[in-house]
Amino acid sequence: MIVPALPVWANSEIQLTDGESLYVSVYSNVYSGPKKLPFQLAAMLSIRNTDPKYPITVLKVDYYDNNGRMIERYIEKPIELGPFASKYFYVKEYDERGGPGANFIVKWRSANKVNKPIIEGIMLGLTSGQGLSFTCPGQPIKEHGDSNRIQ
Repeated sequence: MIVPALPVWANSEIQLTDGESLYVSVYSNVYSGPKKLPFQLAAMLSIRNTDPKYPITVLKVDYYDNNGRMIERYIEKPIELGPFASKYFYVKEYDERGGPGANFIVKWRSANKVNKPIIEGIMLGLTSGQGLSFTCPGQPIKEHGDSNRIQ
């Protein structure tokens, strides 16, 4: 019998926080084969409030290309997500603006200490009977000049 490995966290204590900024990798395409043929992908940024009691407020969802140039601001005003609520932002499969090094910068806050939301990129491509999908978790970052950053 084969037993799948389960993830083990060094610090299993759940930490509550009231905000952070995240870098989330997304891919407009990936390359395959000896000729490095591009395989086009749709991308979805998913933001899920995992807190059972308090809302979070999404302050920024900016999309950057392979060269680090911002190409789209997905929200113009803050969006509140209630307990267990979620929101997604979609990049179409034929949208090649981002390239293989595209990313989102997401910033969120809460008036209360909350469970960290799950913020990740989900990529999916279906071409000629072939399918490819994978996820990329958000990576916390500190934005320069962000004096309101809560550690």
